[in-house]
Amino acid sequence: MQNNNNEQNEFSYTYSAKEQAELKRIREKYSPSTEAEDKMTRLRRLDASVTNTAQAVALIFGVIGTLILGFGMSLIMTDLCEILGSHRDLAMVIGIIIGVVGGILAILAYPIYNVIVREKRKKLAPEILRLTDELMK
Repeated sequence: MQNNNNEQNEFSYTYSAKEQAELKRIREKYSPSTEAEDKMTRLRRLDASVTNTAQAVALIFGVIGTLILGFGMSLIMTDLCEILGSHRDLAMVIGIIIGVVGGILAILAYPIYNVIVREKRKKLAPEILRLTDELMK
């Protein structure tokens, strides 16, 4: 009698295509990977590392330059010079110099990005070419 009762209480559920794809991605994380997948993952990681490093350095450079530029502008346009105890004309000259230095630092962010990408590509090129040759066989 209990056997019939259990059969009546059972139900089945089918996951949608979106949920099936998510289940497949989760399952792939825990299944043993093949050698080709490992090489492809390494290739993607190496390729991304080229731009990620350059972006981080250029972003830091640009933000610091912009902050310095803003500080120079605030010396020129506000009463900050009086708070710091300097003469208004002297604060304007110092603010212009600081602003120009900050602007130059901000402008240099993109060339710095290009230099880092070029050097990193040169350094990683042999490994990336070796991996792509192995994967294309």
